[in-house]
Amino acid sequence: MATESEVSWELDGVTMRATLLAPEGPGPFPGVVMVAGSGPTDRDWCSPLLPGSNGSGRLFAAAFAEAGFASLRYDKRASGPDAAENARRLAGTFSMGSHLDELRAAVRALVGDPRVDATRLVGLGNSEGTLHVLHYATGEEAVPLVGAVLCAPPGRSVGEVLLAQLALQAASVPGGEAMMEGVREAAARYSAGEAMDPDPSLPESVRAVLTSFEAPANLPLARELWMEGAAALLAEVSIPTLVLIGRKDVQIDAAVDGGALERAAAGKDNITFAYPANANHVFKEDPRTWAEVAAAPGSGYNEDGTRLDPESVTTILAWLRGVVA
Repeated sequence: MATESEVSWELDGVTMRATLLAPEGPGPFPGVVMVAGSGPTDRDWCSPLLPGSNGSGRLFAAAFAEAGFASLRYDKRASGPDAAENARRLAGTFSMGSHLDELRAAVRALVGDPRVDATRLVGLGNSEGTLHVLHYATGEEAVPLVGAVLCAPPGRSVGEVLLAQLALQAASVPGGEAMMEGVREAAARYSAGEAMDPDPSLPESVRAVLTSFEAPANLPLARELWMEGAAALLAEVSIPTLVLIGRKDVQIDAAVDGGALERAAAGKDNITFAYPANANHVFKEDPRTWAEVAAAPGSGYNEDGTRLDPESVTTILAWLRGVVA
């Protein structure tokens, strides 16, 4: 059994909302603060851009509570029920720093509950969320983390990851390589600090993805993200850290991103790597072949009937117990 409560706080004049799930009893329990992935992904790791409401964040929280851990998962200010209003109010102010402020506030909310042991706090992020956890873990924070779980961290820059995703999609359509030439030219301009200025001949959907990185409302976050990956930050981490990349992840590559991260962590005995065989980007179990997964990216994320990858859950829980024991 577990006790669930809604938590809220004010940050820069905006109400942030979260769910705190704790095991039955007075505690104190070790705590996990969870940071969702990019864009409008909410506290449960669901997105209006993808079908379904069976988010991995909510399922992980339930697994943690059953194992004796309290957790807090929160809606970033550009996600959840207040996303549209907040996006208008905060347009042009989103940054890596503003996301770090959100995480700091979430940590304060979690350790403010008397059932949570502030000396046994772990940060867990998914995808872009891993970067925010790493920024917190490598800073001098009032409430330090004793461990970090990085689920699908980008070993390359986010811009490189995006180009790889577009190349994967382009490989399955006629004229895909010619399209990618235009994409790479636009990306090179953006990386040099210039306007993306994508070729008008590119498909509208591709141009929309590229130009979203220079929309005034998304700056300066988009430009910061484009150049940032987890490798350099991982090299600075001193606390125990678990890195997981699923081998059915079509966004973060176990070989390419995992290789870059392992090189960054060379000689550091505080970093553990795991590559669960059937885990996708949000750590749902996906028994399909790689070709089937690549042909339908995004399926199997939040639909009813999907479940957390058992290997991933077992790996995370065993690691957490070792860190907070």
